Amino acid sequence: MKEKSLKKTAAVIVSALVTAAGITCALMRLYGTDIAAPIDIAAAELTLPGGGRQYSEAEEPLREQQSKEEASAQSPPETVPVNAEVSEDLAEKSPPSLSADFEASQIREGELEEYRAEHEGEEEYPVDEFTVTEGNLSFGSVQVKNTSSTDIDIEEELEGELGFELEDTDEPQVLIYHTHTCESYLTYDTGYFYESFFPRTTDCAENVCAVGEEIAKQLNSRGIVTIHDTTLHDYPSYSGSYDRSLETINAYLEKYPSIKIVLDIHRDGIGTDTEKHKPVFTADGRKGAQVMILSGYNYDGSEEFAGWEYNLRFALKLQQKASQLYPDMMRPVNFSDFMYNMNVNTGSLLIEVGAEANTLEEARYSGCLLGKALCEMLIEEREK
Repeated sequence: MKEKSLKKTAAVIVSALVTAAGITCALMRLYGTDIAAPIDIAAAELTLPGGGRQYSEAEEPLREQQSKEEASAQSPPETVPVNAEVSEDLAEKSPPSLSADFEASQIREGELEEYRAEHEGEEEYPVDEFTVTEGNLSFGSVQVKNTSSTDIDIEEELEGELGFELEDTDEPQVLIYHTHTCESYLTYDTGYFYESFFPRTTDCAENVCAVGEEIAKQLNSRGIVTIHDTTLHDYPSYSGSYDRSLETINAYLEKYPSIKIVLDIHRDGIGTDTEKHKPVFTADGRKGAQVMILSGYNYDGSEEFAGWEYNLRFALKLQQKASQLYPDMMRPVNFSDFMYNMNVNTGSLLIEVGAEANTLEEARYSGCLLGKALCEMLIEEREK
């Protein structure tokens, strides 16, 4: 009996420590609180994508919306995954233009009423909107939250060359993938979420794949041939997601040496089980989800991440262009001591589009605008 009690007490203590670390990171993201580096890094490992915390299936359950046989069929094989395609209609080049409109979803009559009826009797919890535009470093429109163990000169990095050069080719030059493919969003912008809200799904029309598709559409429409991979790297097991996504990346790079840019598209998670926060902005009268670019520093001097500074330049140049085109769309670049598979080449970034309490529509809109900004930045760099 005493042994059971001790085990129960230990479990409660561990749970409390994990929760406290998560809250610490959420506060840091929201308010930029200056906390000692070890705490900063520990919190990031618990809550930023791909950190040291490993989740078992019991800790990170996923409602099965497809069978495990179907999911395993999408696991990265030794060759390029079968679900990786460059659709013919998207790959066709069109004249340089930013006229491609965002295809907004329409809510049919009675849809919200049906949604509320489905959740009748459930507790409603608040969703708080906020906009973060200032980091602890800045130059012009570029804001950076630097929690790394090194100093950077934003102006100097912006003047530096990228670690890649786009070519005039029909070969793929951009790969978009998702390490945490099942990350999803709220469906409706009601200002609250129900207690049963579960922001993960294997439906690629409802998770971060829908955001990646918006980015890919913009790039392909400008003649920058882009592959969008939708392999479920975090299902049926969350643990090991980054190892599996690395296999996918390497398969593509081997098959298409022409790939210069590798983008891992995620969404953030900010809040608790009873209150959530979503980063928002407005462009052309439409609400979107704020975007945060992550770029890592090679803090331990590893040879495999020697090109980290090129990734940082890429992040800063994209941040600058996106901020110029769509004020307030970008949260500060998150520059810290992590790698997250960004060592695969000198054009690799991890990008978080919104948070779980943003709606899918808001995140898709931001994906569309981010894709436009990326096109403009890349074309300008090529013409220098």
